[in-house]
Amino acid sequence: MKASAQKVETNKGEKLPRKADVAIAALLSQPTMADAAKEAGVSESTLWRWLQQTDFQSKYKEAQRCVVDSSLGKLQAATSEAVNTLRRNLTCGKAGDEIRAAAVILDQSAKYLELYELRERIAHLEAKLKDREDGA
Repeated sequence: MKASAQKVETNKGEKLPRKADVAIAALLSQPTMADAAKEAGVSESTLWRWLQQTDFQSKYKEAQRCVVDSSLGKLQAATSEAVNTLRRNLTCGKAGDEIRAAAVILDQSAKYLELYELRERIAHLEAKLKDREDGA
């Protein structure tokens, strides 16, 4: 057995090789399980078996969350530039572009307002539920 395949205990007492971290990275970067297994240097059946293990699932989900968080951060960083682009197009002199920019701004503003109101309603309902539980 290679040194990279040393074992780590899982929640169920099963053994999970350290190579599983490479497999997780491959799962995140490859379009198919077969490609991920090949990149990680394991068989598809091994990768499938690891995906059934609680410890591997937890590590994989955490890695997925990190990827999503990173992507959201990049989107947030580009938001200001995107708004500036839309604002520029409001007065660019091309009616079609101005209308599309205005429509996007109005649509996004309405969606934000709707989400804000939903958040407020949920907070209100949670407070009522907490009051009810505290009084019970």
